[in-house]
Amino acid sequence: MKVASYNVNSLRARLPVVLQWLADSQADVLCVQETKVQDSDFPTGAFDQIGYNCVFRGQKSYNGVAILSKHPIEHVEYGLPEEPKDQARLIGARIAGINIVNTYVPQGEAPDSEKFQYKLQWFTRLLDYFRRSFKPADAVLWLGDLNVAPTPIDVYDPKTLLGHVCFHPAVHEALSHVMTWGFVDVFRKHCDKPGEYTFWDYRMPNAFARNLGWRLDHVMATVPLADKSTGCTIAKELRRAERPSDHVPIVADFNWKI
Repeated sequence: MKVASYNVNSLRARLPVVLQWLADSQADVLCVQETKVQDSDFPTGAFDQIGYNCVFRGQKSYNGVAILSKHPIEHVEYGLPEEPKDQARLIGARIAGINIVNTYVPQGEAPDSEKFQYKLQWFTRLLDYFRRSFKPADAVLWLGDLNVAPTPIDVYDPKTLLGHVCFHPAVHEALSHVMTWGFVDVFRKHCDKPGEYTFWDYRMPNAFARNLGWRLDHVMATVPLADKSTGCTIAKELRRAERPSDHVPIVADFNWKI
C-alpha cells in the first residue's frame, strides 16, 4: 500500500501536477494540505475521472485538507474538538483498515506571537485526540505538513535556524510528546542521511538548486504499521515542475493487504 502526503499550496493551481503525479505514482492514498479551496469549489470531478474517492474540508484562500483514495473511505471526521470552524486543518478517515489522520499544523508566525502559542496548544489537543480515539496498538497513520523539522539534520543550517517557529525547542518538545504516545517517523526508519528535505522556500533565491530546505512533511506510523513499512521516499522531482508548490510529496510504502 502506497500512502503519500503533499502540501500543494493551492490545489487548483497545482491540479495538473497532482493529477499527473497520481497517474505516475499510482499512490493508493494521497493526503493533501493547504488546498486553499472552499468545499463548493473542490475539483471532485477531476479525481473521479482517474478513480480516486475524495473527502475534504476547506476554506477560501487559506488552510484546507483532503484525502484522496483509490479505496473506499470510511468513518470520516473533521477538525479537533472545539477547533474554530474556520481552521480546516485536520481530516481523519479509515481506509483498508488503517486509521489515517491528515493534518496541516499551524505554522506559528513568530515565537513571541499568539499564533505560536496556538501552535503549541494545537499539538496538545492533537495528542488528546489520539489518546481518546485510538490505542498505540491500532494501525494509525499520522501524515501531513507538521511545520516541524524534528532534528538538526532536517534543516539546512541548524545553528542559524534554531529558534525559528518550525525549529524551536518548544515545538520539538510538543512534537516529542505526540510521538511518545506511540508513533515512529517512517522516513527516518529507512533513511538517516542529512539534506533530505520536503520544503524549499520560494522567497529564498535558488533554494532548491542549493538544497536549502527543511523536512516539514512527515509520515508517522504506530508500531504495527511501521513494522510493515518497506520504504519511504521524497518526490523531489515535483519541485522542478511547472508552477511547483514549495513542498513536495513524501511517499511511504507498506506491506499491508488491501
